[in-house]
Order: sequence, then C-alpha cells, then structure tokens
Amino acid sequence: MKNLLKKWNQLSLVKQIIIGLIIGIILAVAIPDTAKPVAIFGSLFVGALKAVAPVLVLFLVMSAIAQHKSGHKTNMKSIIVLYLLGTFLAGLIAVIVSFIFPVGLKLGTGAQDLTPPGGVSEVLKTLLMNVVDNPVKAIFNANYIGILAWAVVLGFALKNASDSTKTVIANFSDAISKVVTWVIKFAPLGIMGLVFDSITANGLGSLLSYGKLLVVLIGCMFFVALVVNPLIVYVGIRQNPYPLVLKCLKESGITAFFTRSSAANIPVNMKLCEKLGLDKDTYSVSIPLGATVNMAGAAVTISVLTLAAVHTLGIHVDIPTAIILSVLSAVCACGASGVAGGSLLLIPLACSLFGISNDVAMQVVGVGFIVGVLQDSCETALNSSTDVLFTATAEFNKWRKEGKKIDINKAA
Repeated sequence: MKNLLKKWNQLSLVKQIIIGLIIGIILAVAIPDTAKPVAIFGSLFVGALKAVAPVLVLFLVMSAIAQHKSGHKTNMKSIIVLYLLGTFLAGLIAVIVSFIFPVGLKLGTGAQDLTPPGGVSEVLKTLLMNVVDNPVKAIFNANYIGILAWAVVLGFALKNASDSTKTVIANFSDAISKVVTWVIKFAPLGIMGLVFDSITANGLGSLLSYGKLLVVLIGCMFFVALVVNPLIVYVGIRQNPYPLVLKCLKESGITAFFTRSSAANIPVNMKLCEKLGLDKDTYSVSIPLGATVNMAGAAVTISVLTLAAVHTLGIHVDIPTAIILSVLSAVCACGASGVAGGSLLLIPLACSLFGISNDVAMQVVGVGFIVGVLQDSCETALNSSTDVLFTATAEFNKWRKEGKKIDINKAA
C-alpha cells in the first residue's frame, strides 16, 4: 500500500485527474447502482472549494493591497483591457459563426421556474448592490463582487497599519492558501464523483437532439481558446503562444470543466499563477476579478442561443444589430455569476434586443439547461483558463518591455 501511495503521489495532478475521470466513467457505465455512493465525493470536493474560495479571495486581495509598496507597478490595467477584449471578441466570433451555421430550436421546452433580469439597467443595479453588500453576507452567499469590494477597501485602509498587523493578515492568507492545496489534493476523487453523477443523472441521450447546437457552441469556444486567445497572447509577448495556452487549458481548464464554476476554480488558478512565477500582488487581484468579469465562454453562449432563437422565429438581423449583439453579449457576460449556469439567465436580455418575448426567451433558457451538461463545462473551462492566460500575458509583456528574458517553454 505504501508503494502504491508513493507511486500515486509521484504522478502529476492532471494524470491523477484523468485516472479519476476514467474510473468514474467505468463505474457509471458498469455498476451505476452499486457505485452510487461515489457521487458524494464530487459534492464534497466542489463544496470544499466553494467554501474556502470566498475566504481565500478576501484575505489574498486584502493582504496584497495592504502590503503593496508604493512604486511597485502591477499590470491590472492591461489585464482588464485583455479581459474586456477577449470577451468582446468571443461574442463577435459567436455571432459570425451563428450566421454561417444558423441553428434552429424546438421551442416547446417548458421554461425553467426562474426570474431573469429585466434589462441591462437591472443587471448594473444588481452589480452595484452587490458591491455594497454586507461583508459577512457576501462571504456567506459567495458574492465575489462584494468580497472583492470589501477586500480592496480593507486593503487600502490597512496600508498604514503596523507591520505586525500586516504580518498577521499575511499569515492568515498563507494558512488559507495551504488549506486550498489540501483540498486540491482530493481533486481526482472529486472528479471521479462528478463524472459518475453527471453520467448517471443526465446521460448523453438527451443531448442527441441538440447535436448541431452543441457543435456550434463548443466549436466557437474551441476556436476562441485555440485561435483568438493565442493571437491576443502573441501580440502581447511576440512569441509562440501555444505552450502557455495549452498549459492554462490543461492545468486550469480541466478542473474548471468538471467543477463548472469559475469561483470554485480560483484556488487552482492561484496555484498555477504561482507556478508560472507571476507577481502575487497582481494575480491575487486579477484572478478573483477574472472569475467575475472575464466571461468569454458566457459571451459565446449568450450570442449563439440568442441567434438560434432569432433564426427559429425568422427574424431578420442586419450587420449593425449583429455588432450591437456582440457588445451586449459581452456586457451581459460580465454580469454573469461565477457559478454553474450563470450565463443562461442573461439570454433574455439579449433576446429583448430583437423584441423576443420573455416567455419565448425562457424556453431558450430551458434548452440551455438541457445542453448544459457539456456547454456549461466547456464555457467554464474557457472562462477560467483565460483568467490565468491573460494575467500571464500582461506579466510577460511587462518583462519583454523591461528587456527580461521570457522562456515560455520553460514556464510551460
């Protein structure tokens, strides 16, 4: 047993996750009833990540700002520009692909019993109310906008605190980060449970009737991940971007695919940024922020499903309206929550641009939940892995301008 554990620990986390994935599939196909208790591992893993992530974000951001030394420049402006550019381009690509490969829907699906936002103004109002949320309530409800706001405010308030106070905050931050590494060690078991539960609960049969829609959705996300994002990275670092792109997809995208939550994947992204040697003052803020506003996958989902409804209803769309939809989907995506299915409830906002009624729009949301087994997983993988990708791009671009050597292959 000792030798077996030793060999297991020598494997990389990605290999361990792949093994857990394979075991989960085998159990779900071969003995679904007998192995039913395995599903609890998935719930425990995601629950543990979601539990520790809000506290981690609060202390990491607060500690980073409190201990930030005057004159030490971060890359937050560049990162935010990359986040917004990536999200807009993703929405634009989705619009273009939807025109080339129009998809129709069977709008008879019962709408989910959910209440979508009434308009962009309501989304912005919700965002602003989240900013001024009670800090304890924000942590309890995993309101990352509110957590970030309080972390930033407390961080600035503590900039003039004594060194001993800052040390205590830094120690808490390190301790929570350590807890995160303990949780991540159980990722293979968690993935095994998540895969088992997904296959036994949903199966793949329900996806067959929406095959073309899934191909367009996932195809757009792959194109953004493997073509658009590498082009953005190349402009920033002037080197072959694929070693960095593939590393982010492998080490961040895989876990995000199964947890289906950008928020739950924050600890994984933090670890990857540390591994890449990035500035902690920067990534401790940019990663939690990215989990909230960097939503390229959500922009794709909103654009594709909205235009699928438009094509189904035979509504004509001109080029200016299509561009407006790209912008609107990017804005809506930034308002999507960092939890599973967070982008779907914003589809009615985009549908309202074409005068589509709320009843029909909610049927589209219902379709989104049906294909969500794969769509939401791919969306989250793109969203979360891009947080690290753009943070690293801004950092490496800074190094390039300073004349430092950037060895992407070594980093990857």
